[in-house]
Amino acid sequence: MDLVHASLRRKEPGPVPTQESGEVVGILWAHALPGDALQHVTVVCKADQVDVLLYLLTRHPADGPSTSVRTAHSLLARSYRASPLLARRYHLPPPAG
Repeated sequence: MDLVHASLRRKEPGPVPTQESGEVVGILWAHALPGDALQHVTVVCKADQVDVLLYLLTRHPADGPSTSVRTAHSLLARSYRASPLLARRYHLPPPAG
């Protein structure tokens, strides 16, 4: 299993909404595809950002490195495009690499 960390920077820092972590977790699960191999999501909310930990089954293309970082970014980008809440509150992190 691979663990991928991403930080979603807030567009406007401020108090953390009470249900924010549950909202972010729900949005990510709603937009996860079977091929993402998502197993678990942990969200930690802070005044200036939301830290997301995505637990993904390790996938390797033939003799190549794990694809988990790329998969995690695809899931975040897909969720960001589909969710007005994510787009309104946070900046999408750039792809790793």
